[in-house]
Parts: sequence; structure tokens; C-alpha cells
Amino acid sequence: MNESFLTFKKFKDIELAKIIANQLKQNNIEFLLEDNPKFFDPTFANNTFDPYIFIKIKPEDFTKANEALEEHYRISLNSVENDYYLFEFTDDELLEIISKPDEWGPLDYQLSKKILTDRGKEVKPDEEALLKEKRLNELKKPESSPKFWIYFGYFSAILGGFFGIIIGSSLIYLKKTLPNGQRVYTYGEKERKHGRRMLFISCIFLILYLIITLNQ
Repeated sequence: MNESFLTFKKFKDIELAKIIANQLKQNNIEFLLEDNPKFFDPTFANNTFDPYIFIKIKPEDFTKANEALEEHYRISLNSVENDYYLFEFTDDELLEIISKPDEWGPLDYQLSKKILTDRGKEVKPDEEALLKEKRLNELKKPESSPKFWIYFGYFSAILGGFFGIIIGSSLIYLKKTLPNGQRVYTYGEKERKHGRRMLFISCIFLILYLIITLNQ
């Protein structure tokens, strides 16, 4: 069952996580609260060692959940204190928040829009939609694995295969979750080709080492 749930939000503050979870519950969105799940990417491109609380939901609920949170915080804007740090942001900095909602909380996202509107620089719904689409396309782009780990993967594959298999598999199969719940491969075709080669070389050398060891 848990395999059908993907990470929607992560928090260091358990109380904030509970607030978000409560909003999901009120909107009849099924979720899981997970405390610091164990995850390891051998290429070290996506590792997180800080203690996080993860909220997971089903992929098809991502859009509904984002809309529910945006509406909740839009209604709560009038209760924001006047010394909140976003009031000191420039227009360009506020636009940066609106263009990258995945990097900021729903409160900051909604408040940035309100501040710009109050300054006479309202972001229209169609402009907002275009910014979200642009951001989604940016996040879809594959990441590059550090060359060191490519070299280390090949070296490990020749030495005995174990780490070559792990790194190769990571390059081939690792995926990331987009804000709309879509899953895409983390690494590009170039890195994935390296991964497939690593796996092939690792398997060959592992079989050779096993044959040699058994015949000694």
C-alpha cells in the first residue's frame, strides 16, 4: 500500500507537518506521515541526512492537495504579522517565490502574490499558470551526476562489481517526484547509459571473480 504514496512535503517542524496533514484530512485526501525515511542515493546527488518529517500522498492527489493548501493560506493572509520577513522583499524577489512555489511554503507563495497586488503589480491567473508550467518543465530536466561518481562506479565495477551495481542501478532507475505528482527519471540518458554499462561490467567481473574463487 505504501508504495502508491509519494513524498508531497517534508518538514523539520512536526507542528507544521501536523497543520498540513490536518488540511489534507479536511479535504478528504489520504496521506501518510513518515518520520525520517531511510533513503540513500549512492551518487550523493539527492541524499538528505537531516531529520525530516515526510507527508506522502497518492500521485493523483497532488494537484488537489496543492490547491487546498493554497486556499487555506490565502484565507489566513490577514493574520500574518507586519514584521514577517517577506514584507522586506523586493518585487523581483517576490516574483522569484511565485516562479518557484516548490521551494517555498504555501504561505510564502500566497503572501508574495498579495504583497505584489498591494504594490500594484498583481500577477494575473494566466501569468501564474505560465510560471507554474515553466517551473514544471525546469524540474523535469534531468540532473547530472558528479563525474567522480561515474569514474568510481566504473572502477568499482572492475574491482568486484558490488558498488558498480549499486551506482549503476541508481543512475538507471532513480526517479524524482514533481509538484504535480508525476515521476520522472532523475538522471539524463547520458548518465543512464553509463549506469547500464556499469551494470554490465559489474555482472561480468562479478561472475569472473566467483568462477575464479570457486575454482581455487
